[in-house]
Amino acid sequence: MGKPLIYEIWEKPATSCIIAICSLIWFYIQKKGIGYSHVGLKYDTALEGHHWRVITSAFSHISILHLVFNMSALWSLGVIEELGHLGLGVEYYLHYTMLLVVLSGLLVLGMYHILINKFKIDYFRRVTAVGYSCVVFGWMTILSTKQPSSKLELFGFLSLPISFAPFESLIFTSIIVPQASFIGHLSGIIVGYAIAWGVIHGMTNYWAVSMLGWIVLVFIFSLKKSGTYNFSFLKIESMEDSSLPSVRFLSSRNGGVLNLV
Repeated sequence: MGKPLIYEIWEKPATSCIIAICSLIWFYIQKKGIGYSHVGLKYDTALEGHHWRVITSAFSHISILHLVFNMSALWSLGVIEELGHLGLGVEYYLHYTMLLVVLSGLLVLGMYHILINKFKIDYFRRVTAVGYSCVVFGWMTILSTKQPSSKLELFGFLSLPISFAPFESLIFTSIIVPQASFIGHLSGIIVGYAIAWGVIHGMTNYWAVSMLGWIVLVFIFSLKKSGTYNFSFLKIESMEDSSLPSVRFLSSRNGGVLNLV
């Protein structure tokens, strides 16, 4: 007999919050009729300054099937939050989730750049990536390295050995969701292996908070630069109040007058 749902949510707080956020964003997207072009990560739009889409694309889903697949896999991977004895746990999960979101998104753009400019495959100029798949595949890869005996549960009835799950899921997703980004999933796997093998390591609360601060600053700057939102309310304009007294200084050298308010 399984644990009550409320108990599992308590054991997987970070996973539960991320699932809730992605689900709410999906509902908002459906309600407002938002499409791939508004939130997705695309090579040309990134060059135009829309770097903020590295973040928005990760948490946005257009297809309900894509959302269900990602959240089902993510819920199963939430066991990472309970593996503090293996050096994982909630802090590790939050720190490296942030890295997976940013690095996998940047790697996607890097791969697009090589495919477009080196191999002259212009198709990838038209590809728009959305979804939490990069992070999901990254965590599959990390768990397959840290605890290869684990199982990945999908949709509540499909169970995959975690040691093969990243590549099995890569093929499975390509079949059931043909428009899913193969490059995006592969990027998540590559970053996942880099974290699991210690190529990328050393994240602490200090570095996590610092990185989060930089992400927020770059996100806002990118929104402003791309003209997506108007931040004119943040500008400080100089104003001269004629009601204030004017002080005049007379220069003895050239007779010039300096007015100060």
